[in-house]
Amino acid sequence: MPPMDVIAVAAVSENGIIGDGDTLPWSLPAEVERYRERVAGHTVVIGRKTFEMYDDPPGAHRIVLSRSERSDDDPSVTYAGSVKAALDAARERGVETLYVLGGSGVYEAFLPHCDRILLSRVHGTFEGDARFPDIERSEWKLVEETAFEGYTLEEWVRES
Repeated sequence: MPPMDVIAVAAVSENGIIGDGDTLPWSLPAEVERYRERVAGHTVVIGRKTFEMYDDPPGAHRIVLSRSERSDDDPSVTYAGSVKAALDAARERGVETLYVLGGSGVYEAFLPHCDRILLSRVHGTFEGDARFPDIERSEWKLVEETAFEGYTLEEWVRES
């Protein structure tokens, strides 16, 4: 079985905030569109609360991490009770790239399994109740930065 590339994708303020309740504390429609385009057609792993925030969840197939056993009539949704179960479900589907979309507990749980992190570093500090985990700088290397209006897209790779 070929290796699977696991990539965390998040929009993060300068003070580490990723959300406030069920909303983003900023408005950057172009960033949201770029985010959706990146994961369109791919399998994503997403926490149950984050999944339920969306009217139209991102990704073509969603692996929803949930502590309680659930099922869905939608064939594009698979529930998983653990990180291992989510990774196994993706591998069973033959997924080459798995995008991790949050929330904060999901990012924390998946970071040890991620090969790359794509952060939209939102300019400014914001109030919120959800944070992106601190990344250990000795484990990650910033390899690319691209400036956009209101944010800078950063690509981090795991140091070997």
